[in-house]
Amino acid sequence: MKRAISDEDARGLLAEGRRAVLAANGDDGYPFAFPIDYRFDADANKIYFHGAKAGQKVDALRRSDKVCLTVMGNERLEDDEWAPYVQSVVVFGRCRLVDDTAKTEAEVRRLALKYYPSAEEVERELEKYPSAVQLYEIEIEHLTGKQVQEK
Repeated sequence: MKRAISDEDARGLLAEGRRAVLAANGDDGYPFAFPIDYRFDADANKIYFHGAKAGQKVDALRRSDKVCLTVMGNERLEDDEWAPYVQSVVVFGRCRLVDDTAKTEAEVRRLALKYYPSAEEVERELEKYPSAVQLYEIEIEHLTGKQVQEK
């Protein structure tokens, strides 16, 4: 593919990205895509994210474990061009609820450290909502990345 980026670059974008859109099988056969904060574990080839214990996202993920996740980033301009280049990575995989309290607590902390300014702030936030969060794990089956110029 002409616009493809290397697997290494795609995984780098996945590791550095801060926001993603996760698509699942929604109500009445409609796709349901929603933004998430996430953490990529390259060694395990998995993506972790958290969510509430009820709602449309929970229903969709119970309906089918097949998901598609998209991350965009690394936007840049070149050679005085007005249209930026942007990279994206699309992940296909299977999503499951993590049913292990110790693993959930550890992964939620790792995830939060990606977004919060300090471990102390993470702990303060986790104290507020000790049992309101559940952890999801996406096992990556396939991913692909590309770079396009937006013009």
